[in-house]
Amino acid sequence: MEGIPFITVEGPIGVGKTSLAKAISEKFQYALLKEIVDENPFLGKFYENIEEWSFQTEMFFLCNRYKQLVDINNHYLTQNKPVVADYHIFKNLIFAQRTLNQNEYQKYLKIYDILTGDMPKPNVIIYLNASLETLLDRIELRGREIEKNISPLYLEQLSLDYETAMNEFERQHPDIPVIRFNGDQLDFVKNEADLLHIFDTLSTSLKKRSIHL
Repeated sequence: MEGIPFITVEGPIGVGKTSLAKAISEKFQYALLKEIVDENPFLGKFYENIEEWSFQTEMFFLCNRYKQLVDINNHYLTQNKPVVADYHIFKNLIFAQRTLNQNEYQKYLKIYDILTGDMPKPNVIIYLNASLETLLDRIELRGREIEKNISPLYLEQLSLDYETAMNEFERQHPDIPVIRFNGDQLDFVKNEADLLHIFDTLSTSLKKRSIHL
C-alpha cells in the first residue's frame, strides 16, 4: 500500500478543502473521500452554543470518520486504488482540544487513540490556509445554513490552532510531506493556472516518494 497515493487536504473551515479534493480526484482519477458534515445532527446547535454541544458534536465526527476510513481502506487502498480525502482524521484533535473541557478531552483522546491506532496514513498532506477575511467570504459564498452562526473569533482561533497542529504534525511525522498553499494568494476555483500549479506540485511530491500517480 505504501506506493498507492493516499492524499489528504486539510485546513480551516471555508478554505476550500472539498473543492480541491474534488479537482484532484477528477484530474488523477482517484477515489474521493468526503467528510460527513451536514449529516451531523449536533452541528447547528454546536455553532450556537459550543460549550453545551461540543462533546456530542466531536464524538459524532470521530465515529463517522473512523467508519469512513475503515471503508476506504478495505475497498480502495488495500485493493491498490488511490484515494484523495478532504480531511485527515487528526483534525478531530484540533477541534476537540479547543472545544472540550479537560475531563471530556481526556476521555475523548482515549477513544481517539483506540480507533485510529491502525488506520492508514496519507502519503502527502495538502495544507490550505487563508486569512480570516477570506475564510468568512468563502463561508458566506457557499451559504450553508448550519454555518451562518459561526463566530469570527472562533474561526480565527481555529486557524491559529491549525497552524500549530500542522507544525507539530510535521515534527512528529517527518516521513509525510506537508504541501502548503496560501488561499489568499491562490484561487484554484476561479484561476486554472493556480489549480495547475497545485497539480504540478503534488505530482512532483509523489514522484519524489516513488508513488505512482
